[in-house]
Amino acid sequence: MTMQASADHRAARSGVPGSAAPASQAPVSQPLAPAGAAAPWVTVGSAPDWLRRATALALAVLSSAGIWVLWELFVNSARGQRVDELARRGATYGQGHLWQLAKPVLDVVSVSFVALGIVVAIGVALLRRRWWLALQVAVLVGGANLTTQVLKADVFTRPHLAEGWTGANTLPSGHTTVAASVSVALLLVVPRGARPLVAMLGAAYTAATGVSTLVGQWHRPSDVVAGLLVVSAWTGLVCAFTSRSSLDVPRLDREGRPRRSPGSYVAAIVLVGAAGLTGAVALGALHDVDAAVRAMAGALWSVRRSTEVTAYIGGAFGVLAATSLVFALMLAVRQLTATTSRPVPAAAAVPTPVRHAAA
Repeated sequence: MTMQASADHRAARSGVPGSAAPASQAPVSQPLAPAGAAAPWVTVGSAPDWLRRATALALAVLSSAGIWVLWELFVNSARGQRVDELARRGATYGQGHLWQLAKPVLDVVSVSFVALGIVVAIGVALLRRRWWLALQVAVLVGGANLTTQVLKADVFTRPHLAEGWTGANTLPSGHTTVAASVSVALLLVVPRGARPLVAMLGAAYTAATGVSTLVGQWHRPSDVVAGLLVVSAWTGLVCAFTSRSSLDVPRLDREGRPRRSPGSYVAAIVLVGAAGLTGAVALGALHDVDAAVRAMAGALWSVRRSTEVTAYIGGAFGVLAATSLVFALMLAVRQLTATTSRPVPAAAAVPTPVRHAAA
């Protein structure tokens, strides 16, 4: 009797009832609890928290560097200006029909659209009781769009290096920044299982907006990609400071372990695969256009019409590739920083419902 009570006492301290399982059945292993804890705890992630934050900051730094590289290559050099300008001129090919599709997409982007996007994203965060996350999405959307306007008007200039007047600086694209920032705001606030779908839909909408600016000759390809990178930089920055209240609530399987969902892997494969295919087309076109620019004897208007169309199509595919890759990275960083390696009370987790087969 005394030995049984002692065994029950030791089992209770470990969080597992001593007499709940028959002697012939091995007890199910439970996650270890911190000293003095009365309930079992679970560990959601394996990577240390500092590595998660460092990864998010790395995305912010690399994206910021990418913006400067784009400006240096395609705006601050005569060769890059010619390649980018040829893509803009090639947009007149089929513009009459394509503009009927592009104009409605661009008409959506406005100040009221940004405000509505912020309100919806903050509303979702508040409904999920993620107070810090609501502030994060406001900072993301506001910071990204303000950064684009400051970079375009006050930081970057467009020297007159190519033949003819090519206009003032237009890098980064404001329309692309708006579309991407609102899409990512929704990506941050929705539950973990919904993020892969939101990422793919957001990438599709952002790509449609970016390509539409090319169709209307509002922007060049480098402008659109720079707008994407502005949003990517702010996403990495806000994700690096994800608070404990913004973490995902773990869903447990029947053995008490955090349940893994393949949705993020599927979305990553789709987005990275799309980036690879469209990127190959874009790089091939860039190679041909760059060769034509280097062999060019006269001014831009001496280039063949086919070269302009190649530059335009290659630029559009480049926008698709960049959008797919950037959204894949932002999804990965959000999923990574939404978990923690610190123990989480199992009582706060959501058990997976057990479905019994029909008799």
